[in-house]
Amino acid sequence: MAAHAIQSPVGFHSLGQDALASAAALSVANATGILQTQINSTAPAVRTVGDLLSGEPVHIAPESWGPSIDAPASALALDFITSMGLQASSPMKLFERIVAEISIPRPDVLRLDGPVIVTIDGPAGTGKSSVARQLAKQLGLDFLDTGAMYRAAAAISIDHKIAITDHERLVAIVKDADLHFDWTTDPPAILAWQKPLGERIRDSEVTAIVSPVAGIGILRVHMVMKQRLIARQHPRLVSEGRDQGSVVFPDASAKFYLDAKADVRARRRADQLRACGLSADEGAILREIIARDESDMNRVDGPLVRPDGSDIIDTSDLTRDEVIAELERRVRGAAS
Repeated sequence: MAAHAIQSPVGFHSLGQDALASAAALSVANATGILQTQINSTAPAVRTVGDLLSGEPVHIAPESWGPSIDAPASALALDFITSMGLQASSPMKLFERIVAEISIPRPDVLRLDGPVIVTIDGPAGTGKSSVARQLAKQLGLDFLDTGAMYRAAAAISIDHKIAITDHERLVAIVKDADLHFDWTTDPPAILAWQKPLGERIRDSEVTAIVSPVAGIGILRVHMVMKQRLIARQHPRLVSEGRDQGSVVFPDASAKFYLDAKADVRARRRADQLRACGLSADEGAILREIIARDESDMNRVDGPLVRPDGSDIIDTSDLTRDEVIAELERRVRGAAS
């Protein structure tokens, strides 16, 4: 592969070429470690690998890299990839993998006036989304609904008639949709192809397939990368889902796991539907919740687990406001 002409302000070309001269290839894991080490030691103004994505688009000529690319990456990021001798027809895809490998470090002290990530995980029907949204408001943080991202992927598969078993095609179109949020709305609206999906992601046909869609390994890799980049753009965040404290942000400042009895969750979901003027079969909802739990807990990639170091909150006998108050009390109590 031809050498890249862009010169890095950190000097990655002089960093590892001799050490890597005898290596036929460099693993993504090693690349990750080297890049983060160099950022920590030689580029204090660049706090995280994600900061490398903040530069202006860089055009790479096809004769040097294969496909022509206009990528939202800085010269520093691309220079790193070339200097490390990594072979890739698409450097940005490789850089995304490297970014996805790097967790956001936990601050030495939890401060609510600085970068902070609070994760809320748990099974369906525990009220994670509504609790996380209000907790974020009360703490003055942003709110990330990761479940909306997987629901968006499920809606795309239905609307574009792509079988959820066709993993590569589904992930390709999800990437093309460039899922992201409109942070000017409350709650932030999920966008695909720059258009809001709205309540489409809450439709029953979407709900019916979201668990198997969320279990697609290559899709989860993409989503984890997206979620970590979001956290670097919004470093003061409450993030809810099923793998936030275990996989996406294992070093979060505060981690919670909400739980409730299955019959309580079914009753809550039925009450929500009735409040919207819809009919609700509580028995059928209970069966769906039990099946969803089974699917979420036993999938290979990003299974639903209690994250290490998380606080368990059983919401079965608590109101939504009581849950929010308890989480806020614990976060503020841990903050300096």
